[in-house]
Amino acid sequence: MTSVVIVGASHAAAEAITTFKKKGFEGTITLIGEEPYLPYQRPPLSKKYFNDEVSVEQLYIKSAASYDDLGVVQRLSCRVETIDRENKRLSLSSGEQIEYDKLILATGTRARKLPIEGAELEQIKYLRSKDDVDEIKQLTKPGSQLLIIGAGYIGLEVAASAVQRGVKATVLEAMERVLQRVTSPEVSDFYQSVHAQEGVDIHLQTTVQKFATVGDGVVAVLSDGREIEFDCAVVGIGVLPNVELAEQAGLECDNGIKVDETCRTNDLDIYAVGDCSNHPSFIYDRRLRLESVPNAMGQARTAAASICGEEASYNEVPWFWSDQYDVKLQTAGLSQGFDQIVVRGDRTQRKFSAFYLLAGKLIAVDAINSPADFMLAKKLIIAEVRPDPSQLADTDFALKTLLG
Repeated sequence: MTSVVIVGASHAAAEAITTFKKKGFEGTITLIGEEPYLPYQRPPLSKKYFNDEVSVEQLYIKSAASYDDLGVVQRLSCRVETIDRENKRLSLSSGEQIEYDKLILATGTRARKLPIEGAELEQIKYLRSKDDVDEIKQLTKPGSQLLIIGAGYIGLEVAASAVQRGVKATVLEAMERVLQRVTSPEVSDFYQSVHAQEGVDIHLQTTVQKFATVGDGVVAVLSDGREIEFDCAVVGIGVLPNVELAEQAGLECDNGIKVDETCRTNDLDIYAVGDCSNHPSFIYDRRLRLESVPNAMGQARTAAASICGEEASYNEVPWFWSDQYDVKLQTAGLSQGFDQIVVRGDRTQRKFSAFYLLAGKLIAVDAINSPADFMLAKKLIIAEVRPDPSQLADTDFALKTLLG
């Protein structure tokens, strides 16, 4: 009987378990997670869970009973210390040793720490888990001051959620514009305008030199010499893939755990999925490490199918989303390297799409409150269309005709 062990109680883990059962897998499945919780949804943490719109129970991807019904052995509040590849054995922080036939690493990422004086103060937080959000919520009551370092998706989502809770939000960004690493100036300007309209104070090209206590409060000393007092600070300056366990075991790593199109590592019995993995993309002709729930779930399905003996290959169009106020962003594809952008729709109405082209070929779309454009975008990218920019900009032109 085949024994599968999944390291990391994540979205990917839950999806892999579901896939195994759908395919009639008759072996044993063991789930190991460092948190005391079964797999739960991460995206709502900075949004609906932050605003108390969903309960803890609603975060869970599956109920505890469903894992029991599926016969999944659960090892929570437990960390894998080492992988013995030769003997196919894991050593756990509990002192146990568990053997496996097939191993899936879904170890995810961790927050990049801010390496400055005062960063260890209890008011300085990172948002990666349910417990992190619970601590942040305790420090951010209506009328309190929240300082956010980093104007990426997490930072802006937290700012939006805070304002909706009656919290005053100030955002510091080291770069020239918000979302600079992931989108165009046109979309960055739109989001900066939206947040300004909602009362968020954004400071660009500004960094924190240190945190310090002043009397009963805490202040951030900025690069321009100013000081900002706050009740809580959330640092969102990126993440690092958790590859240490894989590296210790001799698995190939390079900005993530390297896998092939089946999500298999250089060890034929070990797979890696989700944010920690680095996979080949035939759509973009390069290797990618994606921080995306859809990617994690797609890779989990591929790995599980491969373990079940099916010919499976992962090659999907990357996609992401972000909810801020009444603005829903849905992104299809990767825009890095684009040489032309076409805007379709009305930015003043908070409803438009940005189409990114490279040498005439569509490579990505940012759809703001435009779900129809997003759904078509994935198909258009796969079809490698080379659209007429004037047609893309014309809201009366039916985009589906580009599919032929």
